[in-house]
Amino acid sequence: MPEVKIVVRSSGPLRVYGPFELEDPDGKTFTLPDGQWVSLCRCGASNNKPYCDTSHRECAFEADTKAT
Repeated sequence: MPEVKIVVRSSGPLRVYGPFELEDPDGKTFTLPDGQWVSLCRCGASNNKPYCDTSHRECAFEADTKAT
């Protein structure tokens, strides 16, 4: 079975590789098939939340999260 992989981009979004399903508070779902990816916002400035629209580049978002 394919695995979900999440990559933390330095001072950027979370890059999520499918397959996975994202559900909003209203129960609406977004399904990402295997072999595709999506970037999820970490900076809070995206106009397309929860997805990244590269606003982190303009708002000087900095994060150096490391896996431990």
